[in-house]
Amino acid sequence: MTNKTHDIHAPRLADAWAVLQAHSNAGNDLEPDASRLAFADPEFLLRRETRGIRFQLEMLKPDLEQRAHGIENTVVVFGSARFRSQEEAAELLAKAEAGTDSDLTERLRKLARNSHYYEKARAFGRMVALYSADKPDAEKLFICTGGGPGIMQAANRGAHEAGGISVGLAIALPMEEEANPYVPPELSFKFHYFALRKMHFMMRAKALVVFPGGFGTLDELFEVITLVQTRKSKPVPIVLFGTDYWKRLLNVEMLVEEGVISPSDVKLLNYVDDAEVAWDLIKKFYELA
Repeated sequence: MTNKTHDIHAPRLADAWAVLQAHSNAGNDLEPDASRLAFADPEFLLRRETRGIRFQLEMLKPDLEQRAHGIENTVVVFGSARFRSQEEAAELLAKAEAGTDSDLTERLRKLARNSHYYEKARAFGRMVALYSADKPDAEKLFICTGGGPGIMQAANRGAHEAGGISVGLAIALPMEEEANPYVPPELSFKFHYFALRKMHFMMRAKALVVFPGGFGTLDELFEVITLVQTRKSKPVPIVLFGTDYWKRLLNVEMLVEEGVISPSDVKLLNYVDDAEVAWDLIKKFYELA
């Protein structure tokens, strides 16, 4: 029989977590325990009835940490998690071509063809970080991504290589990959709820730059378009990187023709093919020097 002791008068709140950790280290199964402090009781915090508390915690934690690091204004970068750097994409393709898996080879050919987007996202992240390097905190802009691989890694990498810090807002998924190494650990957050993650993307966003991507990228893009269109969010530049890609994917003129959006809504989207053009567009919008 396991001997359990609980001191509800512990001098420090952190002691409650120490007791819980000791329980785990001893190899004991975690069971419901009414005498455990509520905030240190995972069994309680993960109940359906405490979902609202979990919402609040996911709202509060990233907000407080970003404030502590002086991050008030961000440039959000979305895009495919599958794209790799040109060097890595070429290496992967060369290995596949030496093998016999034709499906893999074809898939890697497509990714190699799109690897230039990785390099352009990397260049864009560098530009934002260099601009902010000598600015006072209130005027600094920080790259913010989903914290994963591909385009997200590229933008974070560019900021890191320019000596800046950036933010990663990752989501816990069954097929998740580790957070990319270019986000400082203290600014690499992980969410359970998509809704709270999206809210954090927009809370500090001064611009949105969207590189080619799949369903996740589209979901995030249309969330922002809808918020700006309905004036639930302040106007921000929405930059679609890769004119050919986005023009083939989105026929917004057809939406105007069918009367489901207004002609003025088309102007919410800006198409670019160059990192410097994207950055100049954002600077022009805010009249940045």
